[in-house]
Amino acid sequence: MAHAPSAPPMPEGMDGVHQSHNHAAPAMPQKDAEAVRKVLSTETTALIKAWEESEKTKVENKANKKLSNVGIWERSKQASIEAQQRKYEEKLEKKKALYVEKMQNKIAELHKDAEEKRMMVEAAKREERQKVEEMAEKYRATGYTPKKILPCFNS
Repeated sequence: MAHAPSAPPMPEGMDGVHQSHNHAAPAMPQKDAEAVRKVLSTETTALIKAWEESEKTKVENKANKKLSNVGIWERSKQASIEAQQRKYEEKLEKKKALYVEKMQNKIAELHKDAEEKRMMVEAAKREERQKVEEMAEKYRATGYTPKKILPCFNS
């Protein structure tokens, strides 16, 4: 609720309403009346200045409170967002760890399969070498030469 700023009380005779000279007022010398006006004017100016400073202080305090509330709100929202970010990062790290483990398992399976294939190739190589050695032994024993020999020796 906003209240309209309150005006300071005005000294008597200075409320903006001209007083009629018909009232029986004690006769003041002109010099005294001028001095009274000066004093009243100075008092009025001082009151207005005090009121103005008071209102400015109220405005400053109200603005500072609102700025403080904005700062509190900002820090609260930022903390909430940072917590959410950490939560997502943790979730992503877990997914990444699972994915890395899965890929490492695939690599291990690949190495296993490759090793099995190497062993099969080596076994086939040993078998064929064994056959060649047996055939060579047979050819040596019989004295025959193999029919499939290097093309440059065929006639």
